[in-house]
Amino acid sequence: MSMLRRRDFNRLAAVSAGAGAATLAAPALVRAQGSKLKVGVLLPRSGALAFIGQSCQRGADISPPLLKEMYGVDVELMNADIESNVDVARSRAEKLIDEGAQLLMGAFDSGPTAAIAQVAEQRKVPLVVNIAAAPQITEQGFKFTFRNFPSAGELIRNGLALTRDVFQATNTAPRSAVFMHVNDTFGTSMAKGIAAILPTLTYLPFKVVETISYDREARDLSVEVAKAKATNADFILLVSRLNDAVLLVRELVKQRWSPQAILSPGSPGMYEAQFYKALGNKYSDYCISNVPWYNPNAALTKRVDAQFHKQFPQEKLMFHALNVGFTFEAMMIAADAYKRAGSTNGQALADALRQTQITEHVMIGGPITFDAKGQNTRIASACIQNRNGQPMVVLPKEAAQIAPVYPVPGWQQRA
Repeated sequence: MSMLRRRDFNRLAAVSAGAGAATLAAPALVRAQGSKLKVGVLLPRSGALAFIGQSCQRGADISPPLLKEMYGVDVELMNADIESNVDVARSRAEKLIDEGAQLLMGAFDSGPTAAIAQVAEQRKVPLVVNIAAAPQITEQGFKFTFRNFPSAGELIRNGLALTRDVFQATNTAPRSAVFMHVNDTFGTSMAKGIAAILPTLTYLPFKVVETISYDREARDLSVEVAKAKATNADFILLVSRLNDAVLLVRELVKQRWSPQAILSPGSPGMYEAQFYKALGNKYSDYCISNVPWYNPNAALTKRVDAQFHKQFPQEKLMFHALNVGFTFEAMMIAADAYKRAGSTNGQALADALRQTQITEHVMIGGPITFDAKGQNTRIASACIQNRNGQPMVVLPKEAAQIAPVYPVPGWQQRA
């Protein structure tokens, strides 16, 4: 599977390199469209996931001018803050549809996304998922939900394959890990997947000696870190969010425990802009995240980057790569379907979404397509290591910007 993912990446990079100059020189063909597509954008712009929700929102905000150039489609954003809350997400989805939203997009967090999917099914309004990994989102037979993001199982398989690659690239073989995870819908799904998949992967040299869960909104992880430290595990296998990832690192430094690495097999948090701002280079550096990532060499990525810089000149796309990339792609999928359907009717849009075949995109992997469940199964992952205060691709080798470091320097050995 790791090799298949790499071949997908190589093919994408080759196509992007060949088409880059032409794509940047002139916009895609424009066709007149009679009416606007009204997209209900549902994201957690406040609450526990506020920073990430705001990052995703930027991906939606840059979309209308790009989609006008690419498809000749006018997109109207109908923005709603789901407040990092399942019940709020459900009610806001219903309200947006009542106010005229013809398609829904969101919602980063798996719990609220699952609730929105139920509303979309009941109201027969398509939902395009930008980011959310819980398997049940596309395992309940919904006909109006389409996810352009890996399920938890795919994230885990890709992430653990890259974990093996890190050890091979650094000639190391750690024997033990302590698994720490947030206990929300996403974290629980990932924990179940790791418990099922990890024992079958004989190519990995380590065993999980302890599993420790914690609340997403915890304000103190001293007990959990002390328990993890007592295992004397070689490294931490982590499934986190942003705020708890910051808390975890601060507590590790406080308790003077320097594991060989903090490595995520596929979760947010450690590559986010706020992670670097909160911890500084010294303590944010060397964390490893095996996640779906953007292809910086793709022609479309360069167009997205240019528009991002135009609208948010104080920000850098690399610090929002996953959030902006997948949110923009969700909007692009919606515009593409609308153009082909020639209608804002929910059933017509869903039928068009089912026939999606987009070869030019931002995120690493094969063409954007959906299987019978509404799942894109062609998304690959990259190994991202924080270096010098920014996320850097270290694997696969053909996409690497810098070589991976493992074991990482201890807290007191860093400049």
